[in-house]
Amino acid sequence: MLTFFITSPLEQFEIVTIFPISLLGLNFSLTNSSIFLILSLFVIIIFLTFSFFKISLVPTLWQLLKETLYEVTSNMVQDNIGKQGEVYFPFIFTLYLLLLTCNLIGMVPYSFTVTSHVIFTFSLSLSIFIGINIIGIKTHGIKFFSLFLPRGVPLIIVPLLVTIEFVSYIIKVFTLSIRLFANMTSGHTLLKIIAGFAWTMLSAGGLLAFFHIIPLGLLVALIGLEFGIAALQAYVFTLLTCIYLNDVLNMH
Repeated sequence: MLTFFITSPLEQFEIVTIFPISLLGLNFSLTNSSIFLILSLFVIIIFLTFSFFKISLVPTLWQLLKETLYEVTSNMVQDNIGKQGEVYFPFIFTLYLLLLTCNLIGMVPYSFTVTSHVIFTFSLSLSIFIGINIIGIKTHGIKFFSLFLPRGVPLIIVPLLVTIEFVSYIIKVFTLSIRLFANMTSGHTLLKIIAGFAWTMLSAGGLLAFFHIIPLGLLVALIGLEFGIAALQAYVFTLLTCIYLNDVLNMH
């Protein structure tokens, strides 16, 4: 009689200390999350280095991929921010590459998806949100706060309207971070469940082993879908960042 141990589909998101480092009573340990984040940065550096190594009129695969990502980001900035957004293009391009790389590396078996943890996505969203508000205050001064009070509003409903506008403005931090975190976590969890189901059927032998091809085929289709979601969520996060930045630069 065979016994099969099926690990939890959430086990893949566990943060594990790889290199414990303690300095002056502070914990600077490298976890699997931080290591894969550093790995993502190295992948971006290597990718950009290869794409700029040899530029020709007939582009190589690296150059074509880089130019495609550059054009997508450039169009995103132009369409949502306009000419004012040119100065922020390096940040937007870096943000897009970082999220895209983290999401795609997370698709590699036995790797770690950095964006599947809400602490990372929330910290990133909060940092962007704070930076955007600093830009808005620096650009418009005290007039920036008129964002919470549209013109022509009756005085009696001003407190209620300001409260509603302020809450809806703050909630952007949470929606931006939870959207990315939830999509990556749910997708990887579903893949793990389907893969475990297919393996259980195969290991059972007999007729069930023959029909394991059904969840296996579904798994292959879901992997392709998850690759698309990984790219799409990086794009959506960056796109919303551009929209929020445009809101504070071009106040109506």
